[in-house]
Amino acid sequence: MPRIALIHDWLTGMRGGEKVLEVLCEIFPAADIYTLVHLPGKVSPLIERHAIHTSFLQRIPGIERTYRYTLPLMPRAIEQFDFKHYDLMVSTSHCVAKSAIPGPATRHWSYVHTPMRYIWDQFDDYFGRGRSSLGARLAMRALRRPLQKWDVATAARVHHFIANSENVRRRIERIYHREAEVIYPPVDVDYFSQPAAEADREPPPPFYLIVSALVPYKRVDLAVNAFNRLQKQLLIVGTGPDYPRLRALAGPNIHFSGWADAQQLRWHYAHCQALLFPGEEDFGIVPLEAMAAGRPVIAYRKGGALETVTEGKTGIFFDPLTEEALLSALQDLETRRFHPEEIRQHARQFSRQRCAERLRQAFVEYTSEMS
Repeated sequence: MPRIALIHDWLTGMRGGEKVLEVLCEIFPAADIYTLVHLPGKVSPLIERHAIHTSFLQRIPGIERTYRYTLPLMPRAIEQFDFKHYDLMVSTSHCVAKSAIPGPATRHWSYVHTPMRYIWDQFDDYFGRGRSSLGARLAMRALRRPLQKWDVATAARVHHFIANSENVRRRIERIYHREAEVIYPPVDVDYFSQPAAEADREPPPPFYLIVSALVPYKRVDLAVNAFNRLQKQLLIVGTGPDYPRLRALAGPNIHFSGWADAQQLRWHYAHCQALLFPGEEDFGIVPLEAMAAGRPVIAYRKGGALETVTEGKTGIFFDPLTEEALLSALQDLETRRFHPEEIRQHARQFSRQRCAERLRQAFVEYTSEMS
């Protein structure tokens, strides 16, 4: 049997990247996992049951709070792993996982969620004025060009690229000058299509919903400012380093619920008027979860949302990226009638089963040749 290693940037929570890793864990149940940092209990049992190997970053005191700030050390950390005893490496990467060094006889396939956004398209969202400390801004300005050169050079370590969307495929072509196959990530369409358990709750007042990591590039601040003016109810589900700033901006009509499990999310999706998706995303699983629940989406007209939201049928786009454009889209949505079953049917083409079938198909011929 071929020996297979799965490489993931970090295991600190369950987001879209970890959903792809779960599917790979199902396809390769005996694979070892390599990651920079692992916080036990923060990812699913399906992932946890694999042998998980971590980098030297794991030993840094307080790493569970500071791992995002170790970016300058991440190239060295990912390159320390030894894969010469493996036949196949499969990395799932939005940062440095795709830069792991394969052994002389090891093939490397990389499922890329995006080339490292911190140093490419969204540098200013993370390190612009008001987004980070002066020290961090100065350090990253000095490091950006060397990290870009390293990121491009290490693309040669990948034998086959898979992109999570056409949007990312074009980015891979532009930055790495490499072709990539597109396989959309898995969405738990069946789960979010089920009726939400009411749990003796009173019907909620009308509200709009954001489900997002609270980081700058998600542009949750744009929605907060718009709803401060609109004075409608907005529920924000998620955690992240941008929370203090967003909380300080928000008026009394804007509520933060923190992290939510799948059952709570299903209830929120089922009862909201619409999901807001105000940032440019590489793909975007959250809008499809909301659509699986039959709810329309208001999305910024750029990035992965263009591949998942159908104007007028499953949601509405807004542009430019301004409060006024978002407010106009909200007014437009409230004059339209959307059909929940039509929205659900659209979401089904992005199901977990379809993703798993595509990935199995991509790997089965290759791994059978290795056996």
